[in-house]
Amino acid sequence: YSPELTFNVVILGVGFLFIFTAFTTCGNVEQTVVKSLGNESFSGSGYYSLGIIYGIFSFSNLLAPTVVAVIGAKHSMFLSGLLYSGYIAVFILPFTWSFYLTSVLIGIGAAMLWTAQGQFLVENSEASTINRNTGMFWALLQCRYQTPLFFLRWCNSRFNAGQAVYGSRKNVFLSLLVASVLGTLSFLVLRQSLSEEEMLSEEEGQSLLSTRMRSNIYFLNPSVLYALASLGLELSFYTAKGLIGISGIVIGVGEIVGGGFFGLLCKNNRFRRTSVVFLGMVVHFVAFYLIFLNIPADAPVVFKTTTQMSPYLSPSVSIALLCSFLLGLGDSCFNTQLYSILGRVYAEQSTPAFAIFKFIQSVFAAVAFFYSGHLLLMWQLLVMVVLGFSGTLCFFMVERMQNFTADLQEY
Repeated sequence: YSPELTFNVVILGVGFLFIFTAFTTCGNVEQTVVKSLGNESFSGSGYYSLGIIYGIFSFSNLLAPTVVAVIGAKHSMFLSGLLYSGYIAVFILPFTWSFYLTSVLIGIGAAMLWTAQGQFLVENSEASTINRNTGMFWALLQCRYQTPLFFLRWCNSRFNAGQAVYGSRKNVFLSLLVASVLGTLSFLVLRQSLSEEEMLSEEEGQSLLSTRMRSNIYFLNPSVLYALASLGLELSFYTAKGLIGISGIVIGVGEIVGGGFFGLLCKNNRFRRTSVVFLGMVVHFVAFYLIFLNIPADAPVVFKTTTQMSPYLSPSVSIALLCSFLLGLGDSCFNTQLYSILGRVYAEQSTPAFAIFKFIQSVFAAVAFFYSGHLLLMWQLLVMVVLGFSGTLCFFMVERMQNFTADLQEY
């Protein structure tokens, strides 16, 4: 146990909290702001911008390990934070060219940021603390859902009322810019955990697809896809039902409770990691069943009119919000343990491992966002059940292979 390493993890979480509080809020209001501009000097689309960001993010993950290996995790995160801040600053005085240019840059920055975060988290963790540290980081990061959603109610009322004039827009995005800059500057406070000679070389950063790494990462793919499919499910029907604001807060509460409890209170041993993932699957399956009973089947595909299908139960806001909490709780179970097992299996190759992880995650995030607005709820839930079961099974297989490898090394 080292107080210095714990300090680094806390500062890392706080930095991400500030940056993604700003970015999450910006992403929620940007299309409304873009529509309100409606003049000849600006013709950008918030949806196109997000598409560019995720597209560039996906393929930048292939190059991110080399950049992180050359300039280091700390400086990579600082540079990426500046790119995030630049994207938010564009909305103060928007032009089409700067809007799309910063969308490209933030896609590159996101790849560097998350790859560097994975490496830095592993560097500051030991076998006995990786579970605690991932839970601590995850709980801090998920606090981003609380502050912006209270703030969004005021923003949306102003913008929807046609009052998105320069002064209002400037004040909103200046506040977000300050938060993002504070998060970026916090990375400079991080203490060096490894000497330069202990860092990955450029050649190691480029060797993304070693045989052992490929096999375990591929086995974890269903677990990653399941975590992403749940995100698409959350956004689809809750947006359609107009509960996205309060639902996001409750999901965040579930994420924080899960990250704090399973990350901070559970000791890092083999039994508990698989137990947490299994619990996450059970919690999600309970939520899926309640969603199936409580939400109309056509809710994800209806946006401008009321749903035409009736649910099995009389729709209840209380049940919907309970499902939000369960979705957040189950999501934290999967994500904290995915980070934990990646940090444990790839302690010596954390940079390329997290780059591959984020590459897979970002590609299928786009897929989940696409189909979530076109498939009926029952089919989305079926996809979730299949991915949930197969993802849990594959996680158990990777954990078993890791245990077998560790036992061989003892002899």
